[in-house]
Amino acid sequence: MMADPKRWQIGLVGYGEVGRILAEDLRRQDIKVAAYDVKLGGEQAAALKDHAAKLGVMLAASHAELTMKSDFIISAVTASQAVPVAKACAAAINQGTWFLDFNSASPGAKQRAAALIDGAAGRYVEGAVMTSVPPYRIKVPLLLGGPGARELEPLLNTIGFAAKVASDKLGVSSAVKMCRSIMIKGLEAMVIESFTTARAYGVEDAVLASLAETFPAIDWEKQGAYFFQRVIEHGRRRAEEVREVAETVREAGLTPWSAEGTAERQAWVADLADEGLFGTKGTKEFARSADWRTEADRILARIKR
Repeated sequence: MMADPKRWQIGLVGYGEVGRILAEDLRRQDIKVAAYDVKLGGEQAAALKDHAAKLGVMLAASHAELTMKSDFIISAVTASQAVPVAKACAAAINQGTWFLDFNSASPGAKQRAAALIDGAAGRYVEGAVMTSVPPYRIKVPLLLGGPGARELEPLLNTIGFAAKVASDKLGVSSAVKMCRSIMIKGLEAMVIESFTTARAYGVEDAVLASLAETFPAIDWEKQGAYFFQRVIEHGRRRAEEVREVAETVREAGLTPWSAEGTAERQAWVADLADEGLFGTKGTKEFARSADWRTEADRILARIKR
């Protein structure tokens, strides 16, 4: 294992929005990057291959091929795939290879993933991404957890990450992330439900005025548009994450009424997006309306049909 992280061969499992952003920022430093994504076998393959070719990112044909060639692996997949990916990588991981779990999974899921990687002589560290990646890119606030977190922290920050150790114990940083998501993903779902309902009754201006009076620091027009955009584009992934949030709540002994409702609303919007209600996925216009009313009106028209 090379001591200089700028000379690592970094393997990205997951070449979605987060994976591509990390690849771009790492390649700008001339760090070698490879990637694998199950979508390479589907209809999105051409766009992913084009992006990788422009950056000089090598695409692997399997988890095993990627893992065997990597000094450092980042798993950035959907929440439900966190443990399966760890299992697939554990089968081929080299001794001492770092495995950073970037996924929004419950503390229990992170502990199961760690057992698989560490059991195969890899070095598992959990990472909890504490806000939306696109505005911050590789500098997104990242909480690390696990026995190897303190050793990995300076290595990550050398290559541009903004990592901070939360705990030497696995599950702590994930618990911070999951509890935050109850609020953030829940607020997204509530804004869509509240604003769309207000629009149906023609009272949206009064509702926004009232919210601005109670929470003057928030630009509710701008925030509303942003929440609609993010849920329309990433509702499926968010629903999976919030199901992990619900599992985290259950692990604490509570019934996750709020989290379960949030997951349902996020998935419901994702279903509408899959139907094409908000336009064609993959186009520049998709999920980019600056006025949330446009998307709320589409939802209301769909309901009336």
